[in-house]
Amino acid sequence: MQTTKKYTTWDSLPDTLTAQHIAEFLSISRRRVYELFQTQIEHGGIPNFSIGTSKRVEKSDFKQWIMRLKEKSEVNQ
Repeated sequence: MQTTKKYTTWDSLPDTLTAQHIAEFLSISRRRVYELFQTQIEHGGIPNFSIGTSKRVEKSDFKQWIMRLKEKSEVNQ
């Protein structure tokens, strides 16, 4: 039986992320990740780039995106 790798820590994530990696890491659906890809970055969207029809995210951009969300959340508390 094949086990699928779960991405639950920063070290477990590859340098270039797919929607599946992000969905597993954040425990949200892939559909929600794609919605965040379509949202403008200044409105909370995840920065991404395309390779053909596939979307990818640099791990460093993803980490910065999470840090911005955390900072914004702390300011609003």
